Amino acid sequence: MTWPPGPQQQPSQPQPQPPQPQGEFGAPFEPMEPMRPAPPAQPVQGYGQQFPPPPPVQPQAGPYGYGYGAQPPYPAGPGGPAGRKPSGRRRTTLVAAVIAGVLVVGGGVWFATSDGHGSGKPVAHGSSDGERLTALPPVRPTDDAEVVDTAAPVDKVNAARKPGEAKVLWMRDNGVDVPPNGVDVYGPWLTGDIVAKGMYRTVSGYSVADGARKWTLELPADLCAAPTLPTGDGKVVVALMGGTSSDADCSVLQMIDLTTGRAGWKKTVERKGTEDLLSDVAMGISGDLATFGRSGNSVGYRVSDGKEVFGKREGVCQPFAFTSGPRMIAATSCRTDADDEDKQQVEEIDPATGKSKWTYRVKTGWRVAQVYSANPLVISLKKGVGEGGAWAIVTLREDGTYRSQMVGGKNEDYAVTCDVDIVVSGRNLDGCAGAAADDGTFYLATKPVTVGSSLTNKVVAFDLDSGKAKWRAAAPAGQVMQPLRMDGRNVIVRVDGTYRKGGGIATLGPEGGAPKMLLRHPTSAAEAESSFSMARAVYAGGRSILVSATVSAINDKEEKKVKTVMVFGP
Repeated sequence: MTWPPGPQQQPSQPQPQPPQPQGEFGAPFEPMEPMRPAPPAQPVQGYGQQFPPPPPVQPQAGPYGYGYGAQPPYPAGPGGPAGRKPSGRRRTTLVAAVIAGVLVVGGGVWFATSDGHGSGKPVAHGSSDGERLTALPPVRPTDDAEVVDTAAPVDKVNAARKPGEAKVLWMRDNGVDVPPNGVDVYGPWLTGDIVAKGMYRTVSGYSVADGARKWTLELPADLCAAPTLPTGDGKVVVALMGGTSSDADCSVLQMIDLTTGRAGWKKTVERKGTEDLLSDVAMGISGDLATFGRSGNSVGYRVSDGKEVFGKREGVCQPFAFTSGPRMIAATSCRTDADDEDKQQVEEIDPATGKSKWTYRVKTGWRVAQVYSANPLVISLKKGVGEGGAWAIVTLREDGTYRSQMVGGKNEDYAVTCDVDIVVSGRNLDGCAGAAADDGTFYLATKPVTVGSSLTNKVVAFDLDSGKAKWRAAAPAGQVMQPLRMDGRNVIVRVDGTYRKGGGIATLGPEGGAPKMLLRHPTSAAEAESSFSMARAVYAGGRSILVSATVSAINDKEEKKVKTVMVFGP
């Protein structure tokens, strides 16, 4: 590996100087000296100073660090938010490889179907704080149109199952007329016995067991951003466009209670300066803190009441993205208009105050791409763009000091899947899949290779202290697998389905070996499952849940038949 990622680190509090990093972080490497963190609100000094190289690092558990993950069959390589200059309003692409699993939902004046099973017409209910988001009609309404998806039959598929195969518990067809370029789908988000998804101008919650619709929200404008996880009690804050015109920005925040489908407080985020385009939005939730990050500015609000916890910092160093979950990690950019190279750092944020606990400075020219795991902390760093760029994975200790490096170079072999390479704006810091970690080992998928007429790959286990590979495990013949999350000392992997072969959920032990199937999806459902080529996957409660990352088709008729949710179980 011959690239120079060379991050430099700073401990957080004015405590004794942290130990010097050990080992080499790539070669050649320009050494830099460790520095104490500057106060969070102040610009960080000393970029370009040099001191001894840090040791190698390893990747860790999946991006959502919540026990959920999602993955497309053909990984696109690691990447993520980069503290970039604003690139315009978030746009949807026809193809999106977003992978993760979490809870997110949005709404304004909320609508709940009258019978809870999707057969009743929507009934309006007021928002809790007296502020109302005016509900808009469907984009192309007809006399009997409902802006909700439809249940798809599963009896024929289940009747054709082979011994040992799981059932298809339920499926949903899109059923919604969406814009010509398609739309992103948000979710799945789990809370209690409900799985929810958001798409376009609706958010719906379903019974995990049988797919019965519990509630549906009709939104006044497009969803444009959402965190990967909700609060522990099932609340989430999502972002909506500020209107339906082509020049609207991503500026309205709406809190939603996912257990009931009720909309809570609503706020409009104010633009800070002429360069704040309210675009490229990345969101996060940790504890009672919801973050709304974008290039050059971020704001944090209490989920419970909408009160602002922090706003734009003083100085040039501004966080632009945050992870969700128990531990909130921030990516911060210190780049100014005069800079011709990235200057970035990683911080841990106290959700109660929004203040930085410690800072880890990345070498000039490198940027924070993604956080693969928050605990243990595994970070993807990138330099340059596309195939010609360099990549490194760094692991940090609990206090933010350097631990090791696992992988780097031009990413010719590994395949963490992120949405960044397809959707060019508006991605979360923890928006990748294909990686998982426990306190000592990091698991990473390799890129698929063709064997015979099929694609296959492996999962590689790395030691987090040394950064060295311990073992490789091959996917089932003719299939591709990716780590989803940890289950104790075992790693849960998703085995992708093909047009002729069902996928499933498997497990790999701490010593590797052949994957052991936990839930084998039926061959009779392979065609439907393979239509989820760009999907998020969740394994929880003995069920596997697939949710489309995008919805688009060549015409309105086909568009409404697109599968958006598919759930398998024993």
